[in-house]
Amino acid sequence: MAENVTSAKATAFQVRIAPRKARLVLDTVRGKSVNEAYAILKFLPNTGTEPVYKVLNSAVANAENNFALDRADLVIKEAYANEGPTMKRFRPRAKGTASKINKRTSHITIVVSENDKKGA
Repeated sequence: MAENVTSAKATAFQVRIAPRKARLVLDTVRGKSVNEAYAILKFLPNTGTEPVYKVLNSAVANAENNFALDRADLVIKEAYANEGPTMKRFRPRAKGTASKINKRTSHITIVVSENDKKGA
């Protein structure tokens, strides 16, 4: 009944970046090989690259250490950012009023799996 596990997952909760900005980076690396994704993340100017890079590192480490998967064969199968809790702050404005500031957070998840096309 023991199945061969071919994927590993990593999630970072309540990362202090807006989900919209994180999704821009995740859309860029989704479907790419892990080595290609590292190269892309290294040179992207977006603000969301650092937390995505950390989650990708964690997913690859989970695949190598927990499931004995080879790093060279790994591909980013799923990558998504869900909305986390929003911290609400207020900024003083003219005539004694206040404006609301929403400091958004994200839950970033990356799933890596072995490439189906081995030897190709």
